Formats: sequence, structure tokens, C-alpha cells
Amino acid sequence: MTDVRGAIDAVWRIESARVIAGLARVVRDVGLAEELAQDALVAALEQWPVSGIPDKPGAWLMAAARHRAIDLFRRRKLLDRKHEQLAHELDEATEPDIEAAMDDHIGDDLLRLVFTSCHPVLSTEARVALTLRLLGGLTTEEIARAFLVPEPTVAQRIVRAKRTLTDAKVPFEVPRGEELVSRLASVLGVIYLIFNEGYSATAGDDWTRPGLCEDALRLGRILVGLAPSEPEVHGLVALMELQASRLRARTGPTGEPVLLNEQNRGLWDQLLIRRGLAALVRAEELSPTRGPYALQAAIAACHARARTPEETDWRRIAELYAELSQLTGSPVVELNRAVAVAMAEGPEAGLRVVEPLREEPALKSYHLLPGVRADFLMKLGRYQEARAELDRAAALTRNARERDILLERAAECARKLQQS
Repeated sequence: MTDVRGAIDAVWRIESARVIAGLARVVRDVGLAEELAQDALVAALEQWPVSGIPDKPGAWLMAAARHRAIDLFRRRKLLDRKHEQLAHELDEATEPDIEAAMDDHIGDDLLRLVFTSCHPVLSTEARVALTLRLLGGLTTEEIARAFLVPEPTVAQRIVRAKRTLTDAKVPFEVPRGEELVSRLASVLGVIYLIFNEGYSATAGDDWTRPGLCEDALRLGRILVGLAPSEPEVHGLVALMELQASRLRARTGPTGEPVLLNEQNRGLWDQLLIRRGLAALVRAEELSPTRGPYALQAAIAACHARARTPEETDWRRIAELYAELSQLTGSPVVELNRAVAVAMAEGPEAGLRVVEPLREEPALKSYHLLPGVRADFLMKLGRYQEARAELDRAAALTRNARERDILLERAAECARKLQQS
């Protein structure tokens, strides 16, 4: 029974997005489509332990959901012509037709579902929760656990998101023209936000949450298959593959953070590196002008190609960050450029880049600003200033592991001051 339940969970994780997407095309309501798919899952949990898992579980789930759609329409006595015709068409469909329909439309349906889940009418938190639920196949409990928020909060976000999409009459379609560009940016942003929360957890006791990285990578790879001509889709996947290659080396035996230059590069996943580099090449082939994700992937590639910390081309990384900063105008990117400049030219040069950022309103509560500045000050022997910055950074971070490291470094500054 346990093996069957595990198999059903695996099937659901793989097939749920396809089923929901196919249903949403028919019923034109993402919330209703998910409810029908969930009903089909319940039926599978009841029947498959007895009858066995069917040869084509996705088609089985789609058929079960279709029957529930027919029942629902009839139960609600929706007798207008549109719904009568819909019920008739669903009722007349044969099993092979269902499979053919899934194969014929699945790419378009999934792409529609991606853009619907990440629609700008929703808040960022709602987009993330809905995307993980509908496309990632995660339960509400899994999403809540991953983001360290109460399960009722996540459930409420998902319910509100579906209601908002319905109330706003958001069409289940792929946008076109200029709208496609802005909407695609929203989709990529949601996927990368999910990845980053796994790569560097913003809160809690864990430094990383690899499960979220895997979910984001899976979504990114699906998107590449759905939009193979979009360079920034390949750029994002390249970036995530290259960063994910370092996950095993980013924590020590007890889960403590291990910084980049101290990592055992033998633990870096070479398969992910090869995949990431190939995706970056594809992004650059599709467009001579690199977008923000392709630029970040190019930076990650510099690290991936360095067999030792000393071989890292920090000057090239600083140049790429300068290009990225000009493109995005992001003060966070400028902070990263400061680190690269310091590695290439020394801490004094890095400090010159950082100083203007202290006036940036967007970085007022960003713990990495005082953390980076403290690193430069320590290297310059200015321990009193560095200690104050480290205490400030520790007070700002919400990650327990990171706080411990910052306080440990502040204590090191105190010891240096006592020795001087």
C-alpha cells in the first residue's frame, strides 16, 4: 500500500500540471480545473491500490476529471447552450481522443497555465504559491514548509489567487507581442524567486533548501521545452543549473554555510555544470544581446570554469556585473560588483564602490550591505568599524545560520582589537 501511495504521489507530481492545464482549456477556470484534477486524484487513491496503476496514468486522471466535470455541469443544471454543448462534447469523447487531445494541446496548455499562474494581477507571493501548486504539483503543506509560513496562510493565498483570476476574467491564453515580453519577465522572475529561496534561504534554520531549487529547475526545464526560441528562458535555466551545481558544497557536515572560496570544488556537480554551460551557449546563439539572466549565467560560468579559487577571473566577473548593473539599475547588482572589484583590485577599491550604496533606500534593511562592507573593513584592519557593521548585519538577517556566522566574525573583530 505504501509503495502504491508513493507511486501515486510521483504520478501526480509529474502529471498534475498537464491535467490541470488540459482541463483549464476546456472549463476556462483555473480554480475549477484544479478542483476537478484533485477529485481525480482522490479517485486514483481509492481505486489504484485495488486495480493497480494504469499504463497511462495521465490519461486516466484526465478521463476521471472529465467525468467529474460532466457531473458538475449537470448537477448545477447549467442548461445554457454553451454548457450543454460542452457536456455533450465531453460525454461523447472516447479514451483515445482524450490521449490525442492531451498530446496535441499539452504544450500550448501548459504554456497558458504558466502565464496564468504568474499573471501580474496577482501579488508576488500569490504567483509563487499558485505556480508551485499548479505547475510544481506541491501540496499546500509542502509550500508552507518550504517558505516557513503557516499552512493556512498559503491556503488563503492560493484561494485568493484563483478567485482574483476569476474575478478579473484573466483569459487562459499565451500573451502576444509586447505583452509577451513583460509577462515572460514575470514568469521568469517567479521561477527564479523560488530557486533563490532554495539556494539562499531568507529565513529559518537552514542555509539552503535544495527541494525548492529542484522544483524551480523542473519548472525552468519545462519552460524551455515550451518556449525554446526565448533566449532569456535558456539564460535562466543556465543560471539555475550552474548555481545548483554548487549546492552540495555550500554547507558543511552540520549544515553550516561554506562560502564560495572555501568550498570543496570536487563536490560541484559536473553534469549540472555541463548542462548550464550548454544552456548559456544556446541563449547566446539566440540573441547577440544578453539579458539579465544570461548575464548572471555568464558570471556563474566564470566560477564554474575555475578549478581553484585562484583561477577565478574576477576582472571579467566585475565587467559582467558592470554590464548587468547598467542594464538593470539594481543596487544589489552594484553591491555584487563591489565584491568582484575588491577581489580583482583589492578591498579599498571595493569599498569605493560600496560607499555610495549606503544612501540607497532599497538597501536600508538589506543585511548583505553591512556584511560586505564589514568584509572590506576587516581586510583593511579597521576592526572597530567592521565589528559595528557585522552586528548590524546580524540584526537584519532572518536566517539563523547566517546570523551565527556574522556574530562569530564580529567576535573575531573584538579579539583583534584586544590584541592590538
